[in-house]
Amino acid sequence: MASYRSVTVYCSSSNEIEESYFEAARTLGQLFARHHVQLVNGGGSVGLMGVMAREVHAREGRVVGVIPKRLKDIEGRAYDASDELILTETMRERKRIMFEMSDGYVALAGGYGTLEEFLEVLTLRKLGYHDRPIVLLNTNGFYDSLLSFFDSMTRKGFAHGDTKSYFDVVSRPEDVLPALGLGD
Repeated sequence: MASYRSVTVYCSSSNEIEESYFEAARTLGQLFARHHVQLVNGGGSVGLMGVMAREVHAREGRVVGVIPKRLKDIEGRAYDASDELILTETMRERKRIMFEMSDGYVALAGGYGTLEEFLEVLTLRKLGYHDRPIVLLNTNGFYDSLLSFFDSMTRKGFAHGDTKSYFDVVSRPEDVLPALGLGD
């Protein structure tokens, strides 16, 4: 059996987005499987989260989903095919488990939840609580405005040092694993 490294991926759970974002998630899922990287995600079956999980499985990779019971029960949107589906009581517990079980973090395009999760692991790294790699997949320039905002925060004295030194920004899924130190 192959040895796996675990990487948490934060991403959209919306199906109402452009196809190019789905293609990026599919490609990244293929790369995870090929390089024996275990996908850890929010346990959803929809949006980029579901597409990436299915792609990992289609290539015999491993998926661990972490989802609050409330979301699984009320929304019924859990990716039940996960190799391991961890049910939590709260979102905070979900984030803690995803954080603790991973060797690195990747943010794909997403909404408020994705942004909040990315900012949390970034803040924890900046404060010295971990030194694991973080990668922002900036498909179609999705995060350009956020990156400009980070620059503005620094210029105006609200953030000290170069915030972008704590994570890598790549525009292609093929560059994510090398940025994490896991691929070619």
